[in-house]
Amino acid sequence: MRTYELVLIFHPELDENALNEALDKVKGWITAGGGSISKVDNWGKKRLAYLIRKQREGQYFLLTAEMNPALTSELDRNLRFHEPVIRYMITVVA
Repeated sequence: MRTYELVLIFHPELDENALNEALDKVKGWITAGGGSISKVDNWGKKRLAYLIRKQREGQYFLLTAEMNPALTSELDRNLRFHEPVIRYMITVVA
């Protein structure tokens, strides 16, 4: 198991309920693959440096998780097609 940080930018117009559902879905993918989430930070709504999908703002979250390296490719595929996520980044914590 390796430690990863996952930064997620969600659509800015999601209400609290829809945002929690989208975040729970991402957490579910990690735990279903045998990983565990150690920390979730809500960075709040921030202005983007450039337009992404015609949006100027996004709701940022940072997840710290431990998972197998093989799970990252599946997580990457799922996040790419998850509609509320407008951008994401998975990095290894050294």
